[in-house]
Formats: sequence, C-alpha cells, structure tokens
Amino acid sequence: MKIKETLVQSKEKRDICNKIQPSYEMNDNITSSVRYVGADDLDIDLFESQYIVPNGISYNSYVITDEKTAVLDTIDMRKAEEWRANLQRALEGKTPDFLIIQHMEPDHAANIGWFAQEYPGATIIGSAKAIQMLPQFFENVDFEGRTQAVKEGETLCLGRHTLRFIMAPMVHWPEVMMTYEESEKILFSADAFGKFGALRHEEGWLDEARRYYLNIVGKYGTQVQGVLKKAATLDIAMICPLHGPVLKENLGYYLSYYDKWSRYEPEEDGVLVAYASIHGNTAKAARKMAGILREKGAHQVAVADLSRDDMAETVANAFRYDKMVLAASSYDAGVFPPMYDFLHHLQIKNFQNRKVGLIENGSWAPTAGRVMSCMLSDMKQIDVMEQLVTIRSSVKASDIAQMEDLADALLATK
Repeated sequence: MKIKETLVQSKEKRDICNKIQPSYEMNDNITSSVRYVGADDLDIDLFESQYIVPNGISYNSYVITDEKTAVLDTIDMRKAEEWRANLQRALEGKTPDFLIIQHMEPDHAANIGWFAQEYPGATIIGSAKAIQMLPQFFENVDFEGRTQAVKEGETLCLGRHTLRFIMAPMVHWPEVMMTYEESEKILFSADAFGKFGALRHEEGWLDEARRYYLNIVGKYGTQVQGVLKKAATLDIAMICPLHGPVLKENLGYYLSYYDKWSRYEPEEDGVLVAYASIHGNTAKAARKMAGILREKGAHQVAVADLSRDDMAETVANAFRYDKMVLAASSYDAGVFPPMYDFLHHLQIKNFQNRKVGLIENGSWAPTAGRVMSCMLSDMKQIDVMEQLVTIRSSVKASDIAQMEDLADALLATK
C-alpha cells in the first residue's frame, strides 16, 4: 500500500495498533528471504546513558539471502556475542557479500570492525559520511578498497531482491540512510519508527515510540518531514526499524504519528502541569491548579514532578498535549534547577506551537516566572498567558482566584 494513501485511519484501527505490539519471535524469518538477527537487551538501565528503559531495548539487524547476501547493520557491543551467533546461524555457512550501514551510532555499528575482519571479502556500503566515519570508530581496521559510498536513489541488485538507498541526513545523525527492498516492498528505516522496549516485552507501540522519537529525534522535524515525503512515493508493505518491532499492518497509523510529531502538532487537547518544588508548597499549588483545570473541563490533565518523574516521559507529554502549566520555586535569583533542566530539554528538542501558563513561588523576591518566560521566549510560537500567578511561600485564597483566572485564559478557545 502507498503510505500517502494510509495516513487517515479509523479510531478503531488506531486503538488496536496501540494495544497490540506487532512483534515476532526472536530470530524468526520476517519473510522467506529476510531474517531478523538482532537481540534484546534486558540488562541496560539507561539507553544513551540518559533514558530510563524499564522494559529494555532491542537492537535490530537483518539478513537478506539471495544470489548475494546482505547484512543490514550490526548491533551494540553489549550484545555482540549473541548477534554474532544469530548472524552465523542465519547465514547457514554462506559468506555475506555486503554489509549495509544505515547508521553509525554505536548501538548499531559497534560490530563493524569484527565483521570486516571476519568477512574480508564483503563490501561495506553506506553513505559517504558513514564511510568517512568508519576510521573514527575503528582506528585499527583497514577499510581500504572495501567500502562503497552510495547516493540517493542508487540501487544494489542481490538477485531477486533490489535495494534502493534513501538518504536521511540528520534523522538523527548526518550519515543516516534508509534502504528500500523493491521486490518485497520492505523499508529498512534506520532509527525511524523505533521504540523503547525489548521485543519479548508485550506492550502497545504508541507511548514508548512517542518517548523515543521526541527525546531522540524530536529536534529534527524538518528533516523527518523530508524523509516522509520520500516514503510517500514508495509502495511499502513492511517497516523494519533498528529498534522495536517490525511493522506489518496499518502502516498509516505509525506514519500519521510521525507526521504529527515532526510538524510539532499536539496529539491531544490536554494540559501538562509540570512543577519544580523545593519544600512542597509549589507542589501543592501545581496539584491545586490541576484540579481547577479538571473542574473547568480540561479533557486531559497530566501532572509531573520534575524532581522525581522520568524527564523523557515529561518531555514527551509536553509535546503530546496542546497546553502546559509550569510551576516553579524561585532559587538563587533564578528558577529551581529541575525546571531549568526541563525547559532546556524542551529548547533543544525544538518545542513549539503551545499555550503555556506560569506559576512562580518566592518568599521574598520571586524570580522563577521571569526566568521561565525568558527561556520560553527562545522557542517558536509559544503563547505565554499574561496571567502570571505569583505565590508568596504558600498557597492562599487569593492565589486560588489567580489560578482560576489562569485556567480560564488557558482553556479559552483561540
């Protein structure tokens, strides 16, 4: 099916996709010629040393067997032994002819050096920038005469299978490319359409895909839009990402979210109330504000403690909803650091197109509102409500009246 023809899906189909993760048994055949040789990592605590992954992560790698055999990406060194065993089992004694590098990040490229030494006759294929990066990661491996840089639209024939290369720079590294297999209509999508979570863990796709995309790729919406336009010209039956499950059905569901996220459009009518509280009074104000919003008819209200809750999930929720309330204590003539950290995350992920209300707390010289407003001013199309709520130490009746005014302004139709 053409991707551009499937962007509109019924709510019923969307719900089904999110409840049931489209997965498969480890090391299973994806098709008669394409085999999965990746591995689950259930021992990792922080992906990229910053993202909590309670259900682990998968590192995906694939083998296409034909007259010539191609391996698509390696995996993280944490699971090198398992990947090498899976690869050799899938090859069934054959020697691979090609290694396709779609992404040079170490969770996908760590075993390139081993592969080059194990299979010296194989040609290593990637974008020009990927080939350029090889000696940066593998100083002691001689790649001379063993690599081939490919450009947009170039093809590689394996026999019955033909690979077409699609450049995807800055999604989310400059050397990234995707690979489209023409006969079986498979898009090997690099990091796009990936998600947190090991394959063996059953869960819906949306929440962990959102948290993955917005925190890792979120800055590069313009580049993602460019790749989606390329994908719209392809007849795609299946998407094989480098993290997460192979996507085989209702592809428009997944594409519709990538399209929305990369346009920086909110998914839902709702409010994220995020607070940074030192001794608890600002937390009480934030929870009171959440209650007022619910009483006034807000469709969804999520509350996040920036000192304790998962930062990546809070960032994802900021993008998920169309409105946000920030409540923070003043600190050292500025703002309490957890709030500063959160706003910095939003800045670098290109947060935009939202309505925001502010609550500040200060016992003698409130400064949090000024700092939050200043940081938000560096973001695109952020509509900061004029009704700044200033609390002196603890919430009082007069403060509640200000919160109600802020809620009215925030929930008013544009």
